[in-house]
Amino acid sequence: MELLFIRHGPTEWNEAGRIQGRRDIPLAPATRKALATRRLPDRTGGSFRWVSSPLVRARQTAEALGAEQVETEPRLTEMDWGEWEGRSLPSLREELGEAMRANEARGLDFETPAGDSPRRVQARLRPWLREIGESERPVVVVSHKGVGRALLALAIGWDMKAKAPVRLRWEHAHRFEVSRSGEPRLVEPNVELVPRDSE
Repeated sequence: MELLFIRHGPTEWNEAGRIQGRRDIPLAPATRKALATRRLPDRTGGSFRWVSSPLVRARQTAEALGAEQVETEPRLTEMDWGEWEGRSLPSLREELGEAMRANEARGLDFETPAGDSPRRVQARLRPWLREIGESERPVVVVSHKGVGRALLALAIGWDMKAKAPVRLRWEHAHRFEVSRSGEPRLVEPNVELVPRDSE
């Protein structure tokens, strides 16, 4: 089954470099206007079902891109950054020094205080991916960077202990295939969204 992954558009917190996690921050006004000029490239083989994280920035992104009906799925919610939400990664690295470097080197087991890890994000994605693999329609997923990275790690066997071997451009869509058993495979990263008035 085809799965097209899109990260939500930028919010004011994104633009300021602040960690959002579960904070329900809306899209920046300029983002909504910019997204309204874009759409998915033409596809054949049936219409997509749109599914988004329940956080408002993901739902607004789907709607701005032209989704007429959007399902929400709690398992697509962003990784919980706990006490670090609202902070920036550079400030945390400066404050925590070697402890932060060691934590980031843990890859999938990177821990946030009173929060989440990428491995736990994968654990909640796996049963949902099995449902997608058994479904009858391709799906567009609008979610978050942390969820996208967890999905990529599952698809390519990346342990997150080094830079990803595939660079995902977050302003693009990313095409995966999901087997009936729920195993994702990266098919085409960085699919450009096209101008809405293009043929």
